Amino acid sequence: MLIPTIVMGVLAIVFIFLAFQKGEGLHILGLKAAGTMLIQMAPLLICAFIIAGMIPLLVPKETISGWIGAESGLRGILIGTIVGGFMPGGPYVSLPLAAGLLRVGASVGTMVALITGWSLLAFSRLPLELGIIGWKFTLIRLGCTFFFPPIAGLIANKFFSDVSIV
Repeated sequence: MLIPTIVMGVLAIVFIFLAFQKGEGLHILGLKAAGTMLIQMAPLLICAFIIAGMIPLLVPKETISGWIGAESGLRGILIGTIVGGFMPGGPYVSLPLAAGLLRVGASVGTMVALITGWSLLAFSRLPLELGIIGWKFTLIRLGCTFFFPPIAGLIANKFFSDVSIV
């Protein structure tokens, strides 16, 4: 986590400096916009991290292992795909949840399927997609992406099941 934090910090400083150089108080406007986003996102982030921290404490490892652990095989990958497809929110929700599940024994393949399903399927986005782009495109997109989360999960289980992730 240190390297990404340093990179983002350096980028933030560079952008503030560039905005300052442009003048007209752009750096202040940018910092105010950042503060507004922080206030809007903080509750979601806090809740997501609380959930990620509580999962290892509240869900028995045996339950996780049976349903989405290495022993669950294809069933676990399909569960991960479906849960990921229906998971609302951005990466601030899905990534801490996946990290918490990995800590208590979820398989790498299941979590790859979950994150891939969240990214590609995104069923919560369907009403907006249908309304803006239309049902034909939506069906084409779903048809083209539907099988990728399970395939990604199977590949992850095959090649990376013995890798320590968390």
